[in-house]
Amino acid sequence: MSGIKLLQRYFKSICLGLLITGVIVTFVTISHLWSASKSPTDAYLVLGGSIRREMYMAQVASTLSPPPPILISAGSSDPCIRLLFEQVGASLDRVWLEHCAKSTFGNFVYSVPLLERWGAHHVSLVTSGSHTRRALTLARILFGARGIWVEPLIVEEAGIPGNQESVLKTTLDIGRSLLWAVVAQVHKPTCQRVVSLAAVDLAQWRQQGFKCEHQAGIEGS
Repeated sequence: MSGIKLLQRYFKSICLGLLITGVIVTFVTISHLWSASKSPTDAYLVLGGSIRREMYMAQVASTLSPPPPILISAGSSDPCIRLLFEQVGASLDRVWLEHCAKSTFGNFVYSVPLLERWGAHHVSLVTSGSHTRRALTLARILFGARGIWVEPLIVEEAGIPGNQESVLKTTLDIGRSLLWAVVAQVHKPTCQRVVSLAAVDLAQWRQQGFKCEHQAGIEGS
């Protein structure tokens, strides 16, 4: 057998092996997602961008005893979130604030490792109506690749959001999410700026001064 034919056979074997592996991984992932979709919510992810989302999450958390872990990604100022939870008597102990994300894509990239560490399989995603389509699409790509089911919880907004959605923005985010779903199988960036809500020192923040969105009805210092 010539060297060229041997290389061709070797290449075909590799391609077949990759195809079979891909089919198996896809089948296993779909099975995990199906199972997770039937289970109760075991974590909440709140996307930053509007304090109304955190107001909504605080209300939900106040009805759960104890609530599942809650992750607020790139949200409002730390003391504002703490005051929102305190006002409705919600527990602070299972709420974390992630400060690394700078975009919706980043929200999910930094959230996945934390949610996996908590053993989450069914995540309720808290966002706004105008943001839901893009956010849910990215979440189902990036979380779905890790076998995590995502269910949207849509918060009603007042007025028109400043950050408008566009076809171009959505297309670009979907493209890099598909690529990242593959990369994330071997590389998972971790956020070193994750704060427990219970550890937020209101006295210190009052000395520094802070402001909250007027919709929350909270006065700073």
